Formats: sequence, C-alpha cells, structure tokens
Amino acid sequence: MKWGRGHRGVDLAMQEGQPVMAAGDGVVLYAGRLADRPTVSIEHAGGIRTTYEPVEPAVAAGQSVARGQVIGTLETGHCGANACLHWGAKKGPDDYLNPLRLVRPLIRLLE
Repeated sequence: MKWGRGHRGVDLAMQEGQPVMAAGDGVVLYAGRLADRPTVSIEHAGGIRTTYEPVEPAVAAGQSVARGQVIGTLETGHCGANACLHWGAKKGPDDYLNPLRLVRPLIRLLE
C-alpha cells in the first residue's frame, strides 16, 4: 500500500555535521523532531515536497528558502554508525517520487 511502512527515498553518504542544502526554492513546512528524528520538509512549486533527515534544522516552518540554501546540519542515526542523509520526495498526499529524478536529467534515446 502506498501509505504503508517502507523506505521511500534515497540515502546519501555524508559526514556528521555537514551542511544540508535545499534541493529547490520553496517554503519550509516542518522543521523539528518527527518520530524522534530531526527533520526538515520543504514544499516546492508544483506541489512537490522534499524531506530531509536526520537534519538539525537551521530554518523554521513558514520560512522561504532558496535552492542551495543551508537548511540544517546532518546528524547520525539513519544509517547506523555511518552518517547519511535520507532524502525523500512526494507529490500530493501519497504519490512518492524518486528524489534523484528532481536533480538528474532524464535521458531519452532518439530514433
């Protein structure tokens, strides 16, 4: 089920304390602890929402952010002893997206 438990998103290897930046312009929907993890969620144009965890927020809900702006610092906790950023994306209430498609160009073969 789309709304059931599971890992939705990607894990990106990083170092603890490394700055985490917004994937695009938007408005911070949430910045705080969620399920005992520090989390930041940003609403972007077109109804896309990106979520970053475990990130100690440097922003607040309602704040506008620009692509590349630091939104917090990475903490450990998602990938065990290793530090990594869990980055998720969705459109609407339950349409989960692969966040890498937001930053990688779509490759099409021409005939």
